Amino acid sequence: MTPLPDDLLRRVHERAPAHDRDGSFPHEDLAELRAAGYLAALVPTAMGGGGATIEQVAREQMRLSSAAPATALAVNMHLVWTAVARTLHDRGDASLDLVLRGAADGELFAFGVSEPGNDLVLFGSTVRAETADDGSVAYTGLKTPVSLGPVWTRLGTFGLDEADPAGPRIVWAFLDRATPGVEVVEDWDVLGQRATRSDSVRLDGAVAPAERVVRRLPPGPNADPLVFGVFVCFEVLLAAVYAGIAHRAVELAAEAARRRTSLRLGGAARSDDPLVRRRVASAALLDDGLDAQVLGLARDLDERVDHGPRWFAKASGLKVRVTETARAVVDEAVQVAGGSGYASTSELSRLYRDVLAGAFNPSSHDSALTTIATAVLGPPAG
Repeated sequence: MTPLPDDLLRRVHERAPAHDRDGSFPHEDLAELRAAGYLAALVPTAMGGGGATIEQVAREQMRLSSAAPATALAVNMHLVWTAVARTLHDRGDASLDLVLRGAADGELFAFGVSEPGNDLVLFGSTVRAETADDGSVAYTGLKTPVSLGPVWTRLGTFGLDEADPAGPRIVWAFLDRATPGVEVVEDWDVLGQRATRSDSVRLDGAVAPAERVVRRLPPGPNADPLVFGVFVCFEVLLAAVYAGIAHRAVELAAEAARRRTSLRLGGAARSDDPLVRRRVASAALLDDGLDAQVLGLARDLDERVDHGPRWFAKASGLKVRVTETARAVVDEAVQVAGGSGYASTSELSRLYRDVLAGAFNPSSHDSALTTIATAVLGPPAG
């Protein structure tokens, strides 16, 4: 794929402060990314897309996030669905080719997974799914948060069908935005990542036609390729976004160190202060390991490396390490910038608020440790 042009990223960066201040969606950013072919980057060339690998897109997501984290995180949710579809397609599973064809045709996919009170995430649901005789499925319940609120056209989601003759089933499908019973609730008013416009979606008997129903799975952990794709692609591309925040924080720390002067040093730049140099070096040391982790696991996904059941542990561990490291990097950068970094107009202030969101994106630290313990030690007795 062709990397995103530097001048496009510069314009995205210039618009980011206003979107953060107003809590407005970056329509201009999306239009430029669409025109650059970025929204179909992961679609195979034979299907009208860019033919990019997940590793290539992860690298570009870092660059986009360094320019505007909220824009990158919003677009990330669409890219996750195309990454899942591409992962399945490359392994001979065409069940999500409808996503690849849709992305090539200009559809924008939202990631309707999270639900209030559902700490089982992919393995349970508070949303009710009711299957009709023709195979269509009606969904009722709340999905929140759902990024791309003002602009998404299709919602990839799931709910629990308790009436299936074979036993309860988690039913995955894709809904059109214009479907009766789909309501976008404009309720996104948060501390950081404001421009993602991750508004809730209320479903009230919203029907997905049979041809858009892609899985019926028993509740609980399982190794279905769709679950694998959703879990791993989400964690890898999410980690790329937060790595981009860390990269930018190091740049801003270095700029602040060179810009600020010290009376204690006779008016010299703070970049000559051993304590400041240590902080900048500490931030850079932490940041320096992120690319290898993110891009390495993305490459494994592209190359179909067989990590077996360790895939889930590796993906959740990656997300936790990267988001927590990015937060530590931003902390160091804010210390270097001093009081100016605390101003509401400071880019570092925005990055500080944006990086905090990583703690709320799955997997959480605790759930990642549970997943990793199971992979290393096996399931607990009893």
